[in-house]
Amino acid sequence: MVRILAVLISLMLCIQPVYATSAREDENDGQTAEEQQKTEQQEAGLQITAPSAILMEASTGQVIYEKNPDEQLPPASVTKVMTLLLIFDALESGQIGLEDEVTTSEYAASMGGSQVFLEPGETQTVETMIKCISVASANDACVAMAEYICGNEEEFVAQMNRRAGELGMENTHFVNCNGLDTDGHLTTARDIALMSRELIITYPQIYDYCKIWMENITHTTKKGTSEFGLTNTNKLIRQYEYATGLKTGSTGKAKFCVSATARKDGIDLIAVIMAAPDSKTRVKDAITLLNHGFGKCQCYEEKEVLPIEPVKVSKGVEKTVNVRQEKVFSYVDTTGANLSQIERKAEVKEPVRAPVKKGQKVGEVGYYLEEQKIGSVDIVAEETVEKMNYQSAVSDTLEEFLL
Repeated sequence: MVRILAVLISLMLCIQPVYATSAREDENDGQTAEEQQKTEQQEAGLQITAPSAILMEASTGQVIYEKNPDEQLPPASVTKVMTLLLIFDALESGQIGLEDEVTTSEYAASMGGSQVFLEPGETQTVETMIKCISVASANDACVAMAEYICGNEEEFVAQMNRRAGELGMENTHFVNCNGLDTDGHLTTARDIALMSRELIITYPQIYDYCKIWMENITHTTKKGTSEFGLTNTNKLIRQYEYATGLKTGSTGKAKFCVSATARKDGIDLIAVIMAAPDSKTRVKDAITLLNHGFGKCQCYEEKEVLPIEPVKVSKGVEKTVNVRQEKVFSYVDTTGANLSQIERKAEVKEPVRAPVKKGQKVGEVGYYLEEQKIGSVDIVAEETVEKMNYQSAVSDTLEEFLL
């Protein structure tokens, strides 16, 4: 019995170190991706103080850097990115116009926080309201516009949440249109980047407003006329040479947030910082991310649109149709790839069946890098080709016979 126990103890001593090593390896395997990401970021010299951040390349939506990007946090006035998006949606649809007069309600005028001190009954144009929101982060102007577009803030906020859902903002829930601290008003760095990307790509005219540093508006009320100065809350506009926008925010709960957009050498970036401890850290973190992104990104753009051979047409009055590439191809890389190796391939399934309308897509030009498709541009018809009828078919047959 003693001998058996001795053998068992020896076996346990042999097995234990192997088990311990295996357990440690399993533990390390569970952290490999996170540790690798942290190592890469440290090697890149990135030191982001804010607890949540993301860096996105705007044209592709590719994420270059992230730190707790899906943590739900109060966004403060960065909420107004969605408010502005809905305002520009309404302008685009023709529901409202830039010169429309918007009347301020008592409720809108009662908003606290950052404001331009609109008075009940005061009117301002839609364009002036956009300036007040973009430049001075005016809570009162936000509510006035929400009421103008939807009749009340509640319906406008419902539209904000619907639009968020359409953009894939899975961790966002808006409770108001201006970002004042309210229970349940939450979003994430990733979701802010998504709505910021939608705003700047769909409505690039937003830059005309969010890059204003200082401008005066005129209050006309029962008390008379007075000037009020707007000053941009986004200090990056003055402190960072490539800054183009977009929106800052700060409250007691949210701390200091920003969705910072910037452009350099044709590349647009979006850096989102959430819950920074102070405004200086917010600016520093944003600049750190943007500089990192510009260091990693490279842009490829065709010098010209190359010609494409005419495409065969089936059952048309013409046997072929002239076609063209719709636009030049551009691509932003964040991996350091050799962009001189990009290959271009015209891809058309011939013949195209008549009728063919001018501008109709008949194929695409595919672009490949290391055998991976990185993008495409449509090939469209330059002219209309009608479908062959009986008379044209007979004429075509006689022509071939006589030849």
